[in-house]
Amino acid sequence: MNIGVKNSPANFCFGEDILTVGLALQMASGQVVGSLSRAACERIAASRRIVNAIVSNHEIVYGINTGFGPLCTKIISENDTRKLQLNLLKSHSVGVGDPIDPELARLMMILKVHALAKGYSGIAIETLERIIWHINENIIPVVPSQGSVGASGDLAPLAHLFLPLTGHGKVHYKGKIVEMASLHHKFAMAPLELGAKEGLALINGTQFIASHAVKVVQRLQNCLDNADLIAAMNLEAMLGSVKTFSPELHALRPYQGTIYVAERMLMIIGDSQIVQSHKNCSRLQDPYSLRCIPQVHGASRNAWLHLKELLHIELNSVTDNPILLEDGRSISGGSFHGQPLAMALDYVTVAAAELGNIADRRIYLSLNDSIEGLPKLLMRETGLNSGFMIPQYTTAALVSENKSFCFPASADSIPTSLGQEDHVSMGSISGRKALMVIDNLEKILGIELFCAAQGFDFRKPLRSGGIIDGCHSAVRKMIPFAESDHIMSEEMNKAIQMVRKGTLIDISNKVAKRLKINLKNEHHELFGIY
Repeated sequence: MNIGVKNSPANFCFGEDILTVGLALQMASGQVVGSLSRAACERIAASRRIVNAIVSNHEIVYGINTGFGPLCTKIISENDTRKLQLNLLKSHSVGVGDPIDPELARLMMILKVHALAKGYSGIAIETLERIIWHINENIIPVVPSQGSVGASGDLAPLAHLFLPLTGHGKVHYKGKIVEMASLHHKFAMAPLELGAKEGLALINGTQFIASHAVKVVQRLQNCLDNADLIAAMNLEAMLGSVKTFSPELHALRPYQGTIYVAERMLMIIGDSQIVQSHKNCSRLQDPYSLRCIPQVHGASRNAWLHLKELLHIELNSVTDNPILLEDGRSISGGSFHGQPLAMALDYVTVAAAELGNIADRRIYLSLNDSIEGLPKLLMRETGLNSGFMIPQYTTAALVSENKSFCFPASADSIPTSLGQEDHVSMGSISGRKALMVIDNLEKILGIELFCAAQGFDFRKPLRSGGIIDGCHSAVRKMIPFAESDHIMSEEMNKAIQMVRKGTLIDISNKVAKRLKINLKNEHHELFGIY
């Protein structure tokens, strides 16, 4: 069987090429195909020979011919080393809860192959080929969402992920969940018999945490870019000042995220008639939710950047245990510990929650009739009509819910494995919570867009600098201006979907290109996911 190995260079070479967040996502969506190069296969085979030598020479090495965790002093006979690996996958498949999204499970497989293909794990080439076959055929294991403590690897989810290799477990196949045994029969394919060390290599590692981090980086970047556009529309609606985005101001406190947001806001608003209309107004300072957009949005971008930089290291690392060096030595360490990503994910969870927090404050501010030209609750006839009062209740509820998710999972540790694993990261919880907060954030931003578009209409016939005009027109194609009370939930959901799909981002790029506005400042590549 020679699945996935190619003579010519592939789109991505596992174990050799540098894996980025963008590449991982392209592979998960099938846009990029991964394979094993000849050089990678040679390294993998050499590492496998080291394992075989350890077994035949009766050396005592953890996980190869010993039990696991507190059973590490229990010696396993050469005849039982294969059974040991299958038992490991079976005994560790104890996850509970709803299955994770198949895209996350597919990402886990991609990240695991890349780590194992570096040739330090003693895995067999045939095992990696079979995993690549699963990826290419889109036969993705069913992985429960709960059960990992994020140290000694994401043991439970990874055990579920690779149990189907052995003919056990369930998989997603053509929109259904089926037993893997039935697919082995369908494809006339025998289950794998794992050799010494292979089961341990498969379930040791941080791929559950890392796959969640990949999606966090992707989805939060989308939220950050949307937040700037929506905040700009709301600032225009509320006649906010653009002086707060002055480069001279931010050069005196030069955080990368702050500078980037301030520059973006000026480019997004552009040569706005609305800004010019109140250039000499008597308002000295805006409330913080407008005035501090660069500082708050920028701080969230800094947190995002920190996670992206750490994740880049993680995606290209070996995270199982023990590792096997080229000279034949084995080293048992703790590279499976999820703390580096767990802490960063908790940091980003706070960053995402704060982005929603300030958005809710801008919504609340826009409902106040103290802002010249905006009617109370963003509707001309109130009293009989409640206007946009209640959408802000929804954002308040979502913001509060997000705050409850901000306790850092990485601050907790419960000893496991009879004390052998006496400090754990809980990073799997960090990753799951981060995505929950981002899910709520997308809703908050959608509701802010819904409200900001209403406020922006009251500035007509004046126009913004082009980009916000284009974004507002896109909203109005889907959501009409509100003259009176009606059921708003469907319209709010349309705005939320615009946020999730990146509709405003696409429009802003098209308008910027047409108007020859360069939205890609010097920090653009830094804050991308290439």
